[in-house]
Amino acid sequence: MSESRRFKDRTEAGEQLGDALRKRELDVDIVLAIPRGGLPLGRAVADTLGVPLDIVVASKIGAPGNPEYAIGAVARNGSVWRNEEAFRGTGSDEEHFEQEREKEAENARQKAERYRGERAEPDLTGKTVAVVDDGVATGSTVRASLQMLRETDAERIVLAVPVGPPDTINELEELADEVVCLKTPSSFRGVGQFYERFDQVSDEEAMAYLESSS
Repeated sequence: MSESRRFKDRTEAGEQLGDALRKRELDVDIVLAIPRGGLPLGRAVADTLGVPLDIVVASKIGAPGNPEYAIGAVARNGSVWRNEEAFRGTGSDEEHFEQEREKEAENARQKAERYRGERAEPDLTGKTVAVVDDGVATGSTVRASLQMLRETDAERIVLAVPVGPPDTINELEELADEVVCLKTPSSFRGVGQFYERFDQVSDEEAMAYLESSS
């Protein structure tokens, strides 16, 4: 696909990403999607590869007075990534960061439980795991998710995304064993600009994609 052509929607992006993973012969055992936007894409990747779909959950840590601006992210087990430049630039302090880390780790735990319901957490021992999302900008939640998976017994961790800016993708290559990214445009303003349709995904919609793998 050319850099200029947009993905029709998350499902098309997932199908192309699944094809790219299959062509690389990475022998993925399970796909872990980052809710919510990663799940429609993850469903398509998992179906293309014929493997199970599950989730990996992390939550952004917002700046003081501006919760939408991420100064880091934390996974449900407490694994944390901090954007030091953003941390300093927003006037944050250790007390704020630690309070938000605890709160958001609990939010991530609750979200994982709500999404999984009665299903057990997958055993990743010895497995090749593909972490997928609908794209990365700063990659805060992806970084926290990858750090959490580093603490499991997974054999190999592959990050697979349709699009991301070159600098972020290069940095993420240090956290994953392999990164597969279909587009790395230099003129990156946001993930949504690379999709014709990029609607918000509700929790209910996202969970339906997960449940269809049962």
